[in-house]
Amino acid sequence: MTLVVDASVVIAAFTNDGPDGRWAERQLLNDHLVAPHLLPAEVANTLRRQVLRGATSPSAAALAHADLLALTIELFSYEPFAQRVWELRGNITAYDAWYVALAEFLNTPLATLDRKLAAAPGPRCTFATPVH
Repeated sequence: MTLVVDASVVIAAFTNDGPDGRWAERQLLNDHLVAPHLLPAEVANTLRRQVLRGATSPSAAALAHADLLALTIELFSYEPFAQRVWELRGNITAYDAWYVALAEFLNTPLATLDRKLAAAPGPRCTFATPVH
């Protein structure tokens, strides 16, 4: 199954030992993972922030970054989705809109831990989120 995964899922899979992390790990086992081209930089930036605020050790962040680089994921460029991203600007960030536009285009779910995104008005894709 094709699945769009956002940065929150990748970060949780690599750094969270709790229920959300275990759920995220299962999402990364899908046959065909896809994401916007910004995903690796977004994940790397989040790892950096976690280290700076003391939430993750430098060595754990380095391991997570190595896992990111080893992840098999098809990345999509921005231009084909630019119009839809712009249409969604009133309700969600451009970054989140890129994930949404990709999921809409591929008619596949968007896996996210961002409950605010999953509840936002405007997206026409389905969301995969953990059940709590």
